[in-house]
Amino acid sequence: MTIQEIQQEIIEEFSLFEDWMQRYEYMIELGKSLPLIASEFKTDDNIIKGCQSKVWVHAELEEDKLQFTADSDAIITKGIIAILIRAFSNQHPKDILDADTAFIDQIGLKEHLSPTRANGLVSMIKQIKMYAIAFQTQLN
Repeated sequence: MTIQEIQQEIIEEFSLFEDWMQRYEYMIELGKSLPLIASEFKTDDNIIKGCQSKVWVHAELEEDKLQFTADSDAIITKGIIAILIRAFSNQHPKDILDADTAFIDQIGLKEHLSPTRANGLVSMIKQIKMYAIAFQTQLN
C-alpha cells in the first residue's frame, strides 16, 4: 500500500467514531499494537526531542524500505506514534519525504491534543522525515 492509501484508511477508521473519547480509546488500542523498539535502541539518541513524554523511534533500512519501531512511556503518545509508524513504515525514504501529513488534520488529531502533545506530534513527524533523509542519502 502507498502512504496515501494507508493515510486514507486511517481517516476512514477515525470517521467511524462518534466522539473524541472513542477516538482516544482507539488510539490507545493502536498503541498496544505498536511494533516495539528493541531495548538496545531505547537510547538518548533515539528519543524524540520536543515531546512532553518519552518517545523512542528507531529506523532500519530493509530492501530499500524504512522499518520503524517505537515506544513511549505515555499511552496516548504511544497511540500517536503508532499512527505515524503505520503510515510511514515499510515505505521508500523518498516516498516518506514526498508525503504530506494532511491526514493528521483530517482526523482532527492536532486540534484535540494539548499544545505540548501537538508539539510532540510535529517533532515525531520531523524525526521520521530526518530518518528518511539520512537513508535516502545512503541509497543515492
